[in-house]
Formats: sequence, C-alpha cells, structure tokens
Amino acid sequence: MRERYADFTRRQTLAGLGGVSALALLPACARGDMPPAGAPVADLAPDAALDRIAYRMLAHEPGRATGLGVDTGQYAAWRSTFGTPGADGRSDYAATLKELIAEARAYPKEGLTSDQQTGFEVVETAFSKALEGMALPYGDVAVGSWRNAPYVVIQNVGGYIDLPRFFGSTQPLKTPDDIGAYVDRLFEVPAILDGELERIRAARGMGLVPPAFLLDKAIAQMEASIAGATNSYVGPLVAAETDGAERSTPVVARFVAAGIVPALERQLAELRLQRAVATDNAGMWAQPIGEEYYSWAVSASTTTAMTPDEIHRQGLAELDEIHGRMDPILREIGYTKGSIGDRMQALSNDPRYKFAEGDPGREEIFAFINDRVAWIRSQMPRAFNQLVDPPLEVRRLPLTEEPGAPGAYGGAGSKDGSIPGRFWINLHTTDLHRKYDLADLAYHESIPGHVWEGEFSNRLPLIRSILAFNAFSEGWALYAEQLADELGAYDEFKVGRLGYLQALAFRACRLVVDTGLHSKRWTREQGRQFFVERNGSKAEEVASEVDRYCSWPGQACGYKIGHSEIVRQRARAQTELGAAYDFKAFNTAVVLGGNAPLSVLGNTVSRYIAGARA
Repeated sequence: MRERYADFTRRQTLAGLGGVSALALLPACARGDMPPAGAPVADLAPDAALDRIAYRMLAHEPGRATGLGVDTGQYAAWRSTFGTPGADGRSDYAATLKELIAEARAYPKEGLTSDQQTGFEVVETAFSKALEGMALPYGDVAVGSWRNAPYVVIQNVGGYIDLPRFFGSTQPLKTPDDIGAYVDRLFEVPAILDGELERIRAARGMGLVPPAFLLDKAIAQMEASIAGATNSYVGPLVAAETDGAERSTPVVARFVAAGIVPALERQLAELRLQRAVATDNAGMWAQPIGEEYYSWAVSASTTTAMTPDEIHRQGLAELDEIHGRMDPILREIGYTKGSIGDRMQALSNDPRYKFAEGDPGREEIFAFINDRVAWIRSQMPRAFNQLVDPPLEVRRLPLTEEPGAPGAYGGAGSKDGSIPGRFWINLHTTDLHRKYDLADLAYHESIPGHVWEGEFSNRLPLIRSILAFNAFSEGWALYAEQLADELGAYDEFKVGRLGYLQALAFRACRLVVDTGLHSKRWTREQGRQFFVERNGSKAEEVASEVDRYCSWPGQACGYKIGHSEIVRQRARAQTELGAAYDFKAFNTAVVLGGNAPLSVLGNTVSRYIAGARA
C-alpha cells in the first residue's frame, strides 16, 4: 500500500474527521503539483504537437484521462485527482484553451498529412466553441463533448450523479495502488460539490433559476443520492477483490458520512431555496441572456450556423417525409385509420409487443438486447472494409439516476481497452421499451453506433479520441440505425421497421420540440404532446425526454442534423462516383475519418471520392 495512502488513513483516523476541512486533506496533485503536461508545441513534429495539446487539455480533466486509460507513466498521478474544482478550475481551463488555440493556429501547416490537418482543424473548432460557452456567465461547458448545460446541478447534471457512476465503473480498483488513488479522489468529492454549490448560488444571484419541474426531480434524486451515499462510494471498495480494499472501507465510510453527505446536504438546501422562487417556464427564453445562450448551445450541438427557426422548419419537413414512409407499413399490418401518431399509439398498446412487468421483463429485455447485438456483430463484414471487435457490457442505469435519464445511452470504452464499451439501459419501468423498437435502440447505442464508432476513434491520435462532436456522434448513431435496416434487420419483422422509422421521426420531432421550448416559448406540456400526438411516442418516454431538453438546450438538435448531413454526403458520393461508389468503402471512410465537425466530415467524403476516382 502506498505511503501516501497510509498517511491519509492515519491523519483521518487520528482526527476522527471531526472539524477537519476536506480541502486540507486534498492530495498534493490536486493542489497543482501534478506532472507538467508540456511546453508549447511549435517545435514538435505534427503528431507529437497534437499529443502535447491533448495532454495539456487532460491536465484540466484528469478524470477523463482515467476514462481513456492514459493516466499512466508520467501522468500516473492524475489517477488520484479530479483537478481544480469550481470557478477557479473553469478559469484555469479557459486560459489553457486560449493558449492552445493560438499555438494550433500558429503551427506550420505545410506538408501535413490530411489526418494531421484534420487534427488541428478539430482542435481549433472544439476549443473555440468551448471558449465561447465559457465566456457566458453561467453553465457547464463540455470541451469536445456533448453535455453543455446552463444549470450546473439539476436532474441529469452534477457531481451527485456523475461521481457515483465514475467511482463505480471507471475508477480502477485492481491493484493496491488503485486503492490509494480511489481514496485520494474520494477526498476531493466535498470540494467538487462545494465548487458546484458556489456556482449555482452565483447563478441564482444573477436570476438564473431552473424550471420548478426540473428542481422537483433534482431534489428527489439528491435525497436518494444522500440516502445511498455509503453504497455509492463504499460499495465499489466492498466489491473489489484487491489487497487493502477491505481495510480502507471503515475510513471511507466515515469520510462519506462526515464529508460527502454534508456537502450533498448543502446542495440540497440550495436546490430547495431555488424551488421556492422557481417558475414553470421551460425554455431558455425565460432566463437571463437566454437567447444568446441558446444560440451558442445550438451551434455547439450541430456544428452549423443554422438558426433555431431553420432547425424548426427542417424538423417539420423531415417528420412529414418519415411519416410518409410509415403509412404504407401501418396500412399493410391493418392500422388504417387515424393519424400516424394515433396508429402508433394503438400499436404501442398491443400486448404482443410489450415486455413483462418488473424483473421478469427486465430479464427479457437483457436477453433481447444480447440477441440483437450478436446478430449485428455478425453483419459488420457486409458494411465495412475494416473491422473492430469492441468489448461491450450491457448495464442497467443506476436506480437513483433512472427517473431523470433517457431510455438509454452508450459509449466506447477506454483507449487502452481496460474499460469496455457500455450500453446503459433505463429499466425504471419495462414500459419504456417495446419489442418493435428496442433493437433499433441497441444498434444506436452499441454496434454499429456509439460503441463501434468510439472504438475507431480510440485508434486515432489521442486528441481525436478526446474531442467528440455531438452532430457527428449522434448523427453517426442514427446512420447506424439506418445501416441495420439496410442490412436486413427488419426484413422478416416489418413492425420492427416501424420502430426504426418511428425512432427516426422521433429525432425529427426533437428538432421541433427543442427549438419550440427554447425559442418559441412552448410549455413543457406542449413539447410532450407534440411527441405523443404527432409521432405516437410513449408518454412515459417523452416525459423525461422533454425535461432533458430543458436542462441540455440544443443537444437534441445534433442527432437529426448530423444524420441528414451524413446521408446527404452519401448521396453526393453516389452521384459523383456512379458505378465506382462502394457502400462498404464509404462507411469505412466516414468512420475512419473520425469524430469531427460536419464541415470536416465533408472534407473526409471529398477525400474518399478523390481516392475512388484515382
């Protein structure tokens, strides 16, 4: 066991945690003594320069380095810290991003390969957009990621959600040294939570208060988080079969009770204060500089300059087109009367397509997903010239997270392969899912969707593995759903194709509802009813969906905007290449091009076209 961990154990045991500041117990690396991430990049070779940029970024997000599996060697100390919390950490991060943008722009571009050129383009785009968000007076900015949020703590945002999941599924617990790193990071949790508290208090001071219905959810979940804190933070140690884990649990349990729970209670008290003055206005239009915030959030999500009005109109047009494809299938299976929404609601109530209630139904759902994942894996040689074999776990969402979470989400594992890709499924109730729509969800989240694409991104240079763009990530996952259909997933199950098309229409609805809420002053109920009435979506599903759009403005617009652009680029390639177009080669070129803004995607396809012509 590490000497430093033994020292922490001794100090905590002697102090009994009474009256001891959590900040005073932070490890040295959290106080700024971490290994340097490197000097300026100008004199480095291109690949080394891009790697240097990546590590200088990760110095501000060492938890992300752990998720990637790159907190090793000279960066091993990062495994013991989350970095500087609160407003100070945000300010330091912004300063580094400014430096890196300047260095990336000044870097000599002559002689770069197309992949290297793309790397520098991606850095400039991601960091510039993040800095725009950081210049706004409130909110969390995801640098090169998708979860931008005006509310730092709400029903699906905040350390009270993220940290238990991180300690339970990302923080390693395989060696005695891992035990020490686990404890070191755990000691930082109160400071992280208090940093969030400082920021949401400041936001309230400037008039930013979340909608009352979001606060109601967040308060209930925070209460559950407090009740389950011991299990969340001590449970992984109890389950670990690692020397030292058992001996550390009493100290950790005392720290959770004396340090983490009080910090959560302070956040809960603030949320209750906010609830007392909150309204039910759902959109950013009702918040200070809300129009400016939403404009930035939409541009960050879509990587386009589209306005909310343009996105709203595109959503309505695409919804009509997709419903036009659903109508003949519905008629063929006997659903002839009423709108598409009415008929899909009737289909949803057909007991043949429901899973059983409770745990038996949950077991059915896991078996169904595993069967569909096995089938789609077997089809990948028909869709790609280059294959990967990503490790994949299907997991239920943590119980405390389920009420405020979407139906599912997924993502690739770590860059070093130590953490598998994961498909998280919401099983709060089995009524969230149907036998005709669950396969499509599995393809989206796992293969050839998020887990598959992420495995390719993990094989790119580090900076390309880190920086992800919502429109590409989610656009690709929708394209993955389309690929599954094109590979024959529903040839023998036409109702399943209805599920796929309804899910695609659902993403068109998102364009309409997200912009409706934040730009056109829709109410929460208007948003919910649009899904139910126009698309026949399940009321249970859209309840959390619409609330998610309220706390992640603009994020829902990335899906269909990205998918439509990939499909448009495929049509361009088919037109320009004619007989030289190859389905597998196109798919491979796009996924190998990596996660990038949509403008960079266009460059990737242009290179594919030029290569196919040669």
